[in-house]
Amino acid sequence: MYGELIPIGGGDPIPLIKKTLLVGRRESCDIVLRFSNVSAHHCQLLCIGGYWYVRDLKSRNGVKINGVRVQEKRLDSGDELAIGKHKYTFKYSPIDLGAIGPPPLEGGAEVPTTFDKPLLERAGLETAAGRRYRESRPAKPPAVDPYHLALMDEGPGQREKGSPDADGAESTPEPPAAQPEPPEPPPEP
Repeated sequence: MYGELIPIGGGDPIPLIKKTLLVGRRESCDIVLRFSNVSAHHCQLLCIGGYWYVRDLKSRNGVKINGVRVQEKRLDSGDELAIGKHKYTFKYSPIDLGAIGPPPLEGGAEVPTTFDKPLLERAGLETAAGRRYRESRPAKPPAVDPYHLALMDEGPGQREKGSPDADGAESTPEPPAAQPEPPEPPPEP
């Protein structure tokens, strides 16, 4: 047995005895539900890679998983499956069915890795379109405030009193170097 459908509200569990099951009102279906709101061929249940999936076969009253109408979707153990107006709890063990690792994403996409998107995008602070726009524009030079611009012009060792050193401490200006006095002009004759 590959799992079971347990009717919500009571009733006998329906065993899932094959990995592909046709559910509907017709006697030729694997799981026969004799209700007027269940289509002749209502849906298909498929076990792929250890996980069960449901596919609506264009039924009139649809298929819902946990109250949401779906066309095709993975079923996790404990999900509520509604076929027409009839609700069931879907029970199975993916490990017992040969599942390895986390369940696959919807649509057959690969499991995402940590580095599949930029950090800002994963945090919701930037969209892919915004990133492409930003990357297509030429980079602006970094802004420099007037104080630091003046320091770059002055060069090392020419800081004013009270300006921070490289380590953040205030520097004390060095006294100017003693300049020799100009020679006295010669006496006039």
